Amino acid sequence: MEYMNLGKTGLKVSRICLGMMSYGSPEWRDWVLDESAARPFIQRAIELGINFFDTADMYSLGVSEEVTGKLLTEFASRQEIVLATKVYFPVGKGPNGGGLSRKHIMEAIDDSLRRLGTDYVDLYQIHRWDYSTPIEETMEALHDVVKAGKALYIGASSMYAWQFAKAQHVADLHGWTRFSAMQNHMNAVYREEEREMLPLCQDQGVGVIPWSPLARGFLAGNRKREESDPTARAKSDGFAKDMYYQPEDYDVVDAVVAIAEERGYSPAQIALAWLLHKPGVTSPIIGATKMYQLEEAVAAAEISLSEEEIQRIEAPYRPHPILGHQ
Repeated sequence: MEYMNLGKTGLKVSRICLGMMSYGSPEWRDWVLDESAARPFIQRAIELGINFFDTADMYSLGVSEEVTGKLLTEFASRQEIVLATKVYFPVGKGPNGGGLSRKHIMEAIDDSLRRLGTDYVDLYQIHRWDYSTPIEETMEALHDVVKAGKALYIGASSMYAWQFAKAQHVADLHGWTRFSAMQNHMNAVYREEEREMLPLCQDQGVGVIPWSPLARGFLAGNRKREESDPTARAKSDGFAKDMYYQPEDYDVVDAVVAIAEERGYSPAQIALAWLLHKPGVTSPIIGATKMYQLEEAVAAAEISLSEEEIQRIEAPYRPHPILGHQ
């Protein structure tokens, strides 16, 4: 396993990050694995050299954090792990049960630490932009979380580049903690982040840890033009149907599949390798509910693509509307 610094920080993370949304409570999503079923995945991830694990308080409404904390404690020491979680989406009840107000952030970090069974998280991220809270309030609260030792670094997730730039400027203006990571939506069938967000992150020394690097399984090549929803997750994933499944998206998948067949890899591995070749991308966040998915993802970090292969994947792409945030 190769390790890279997260942006310009000294924090070293594995080239593949294991997303923990797949583990928690099947009552939340029917494709989610419970603690017992999740255990071998966390064990194998540690064996393969993954040290970076990403969850969120809203995944399985807190159960994902509980499972994450318990299983990581079983298989690794806290010092070996880079643990990330997120705040924004409602978990509790009432008008203050979500968002990025000072009240919610201060309550949410304590709740996350309790569920995770740890004194601190390595990376605390805002899950989306909160249009109802001044960014100054959010950035100061996050800075106080860091100064209290409850988080070592802070990060953000999908938003417009101007919003991210504004947040960093506000932090600089007041001497508060800057974001060190951007967890954005990026894959071979959704490349709009390459226009502004990726160059901004490179310029500012921010680590990029894309979510949905396989387009929620679409880039695995098992969804045909004439038939949709072959997997349990796809059948219950209306979100994916709103984002992908356009004719040009299938053209990209066709190119990925062709290269995979030529090289003797799976389409998922080629799609991941393409993303890992992008300048500025640190560690894609993969989901795995079958063991081969985890093992293939780790092996994909070793795949080298030629310029010609990269161009073949990129040639069919057509611009998309903004997907993944508002």
